[in-house]
Amino acid sequence: MKYIYSLVLTFCITSLSAQTNVPSETDLRIYGIIDAVSATNIEIDVRALADFGTRNTFSDTVSETRGIGAARRYIKNDFEKTSKNCGSCLEVFYQKDLVTPDMGSRIPKEAYVVNVVAIQRGTKYPNRFIIMSGDIDSRASDTMDFETDAPGANDNASGMAGTMEAARVLSKYKFENSIVYVGLSGEEQGLFGGKGLADYAKKNGWEVIGILNNDMIGNIEGVDGVISNRDFRIFSEPVPANETEKQRNARRFYGGEVDGNSRQLARYVHKTVSNYMPEMNPMMIYRLDRFGRGGHHRPFNDLGFAGIRIMEAHENYTQQHQDIRVENGIEYGDTVEHVNFPYTAKLTAVNAINLASLAWAPPAPQTVEIGGIVEANVKLKWTKVDGAVGYKIYWRDTTSPTWDHNRYVGDVTQTTLDGIVIDNSFFGVAAVGANGHESPVVFPNAIMR
Repeated sequence: MKYIYSLVLTFCITSLSAQTNVPSETDLRIYGIIDAVSATNIEIDVRALADFGTRNTFSDTVSETRGIGAARRYIKNDFEKTSKNCGSCLEVFYQKDLVTPDMGSRIPKEAYVVNVVAIQRGTKYPNRFIIMSGDIDSRASDTMDFETDAPGANDNASGMAGTMEAARVLSKYKFENSIVYVGLSGEEQGLFGGKGLADYAKKNGWEVIGILNNDMIGNIEGVDGVISNRDFRIFSEPVPANETEKQRNARRFYGGEVDGNSRQLARYVHKTVSNYMPEMNPMMIYRLDRFGRGGHHRPFNDLGFAGIRIMEAHENYTQQHQDIRVENGIEYGDTVEHVNFPYTAKLTAVNAINLASLAWAPPAPQTVEIGGIVEANVKLKWTKVDGAVGYKIYWRDTTSPTWDHNRYVGDVTQTTLDGIVIDNSFFGVAAVGANGHESPVVFPNAIMR
């Protein structure tokens, strides 16, 4: 009897210890970040950017009150003010590239496409970057017209103001990974600002965790008649654009048609929002961008970096790329009165909590192997991650858009899921930090025989 009692006691202590060692899945700091985002601050910035008249890429660069030059100086000054308030925690600079008419049909003259960059360096992984972007530039009905007023309040002063506010909020925290807040230019002329920064990242050896591109995050009244301040869309491409032929062929036999790094980033955002902001309705759109259209995350995707677009769910096309006018009783133009600032604040918080979660998380496993062909069990093996205290196995039905099941397996580098057949589900592995924050899920990229 004494032996049995001792055995039971040992089992209970061991079980309790294992439970104690599981990192918490809730970080109360995330709620503080949500609460700190200010709709008032965002409104001030949207109004200021719209008041520059036009921010067309080829508009005035000298005036202090009109044109894209004044706009980018306003943004840079704001980033520098934020940096001053956090003890110079941001590295603020211009990154620019020259564009000429022979580079595209939307370039009327030679000019520099100038991005405004602010980097908050990580304490442990300063060369790993999670990026939030907004667009500086705006356009009238004719994208070649750089004189006509084009306030671009929603497209895209909203995304730019959100990026500036995220910098203010997150600059009060320390992160292991680096965060980049950036205003990108030249979007309306052919995504030149995004291309410039993506090339800059590759040239400088940045390890890009991903980019959250915010393009139009302020409108709640759709041309379809729907009014909602809760819905938003997450656009992501299925697999990297630069994948190899070998990788493409492997998918025919092993799956992964919707499991590229951008899609995992989209799922990460969906999960984080569902956990911390359940009042919001994140809609994962299985598409690079809207039908036949593009955004500044695409140049990053072109180089194989993870990138997604976060934006409103219900667009109003009478307020996009339109000269300000009244026609047949319809008011056209992207003006400030059409921006819902509390909604923009919500989507800014969506970005901020995901930036923080990723910046506090350990790196993802480099290699994830999977096995279990013609067996009743699934076997997984992965490379050890510096800074991870454990790992979480995720799986889902092959038709499910989200990772619906998970199991924390502790500080090991392999595990077996007994009784789960490899044919009927998809699987992945995420690294977990001591603070409970996780890396994006990594879909298996090698096979165990």
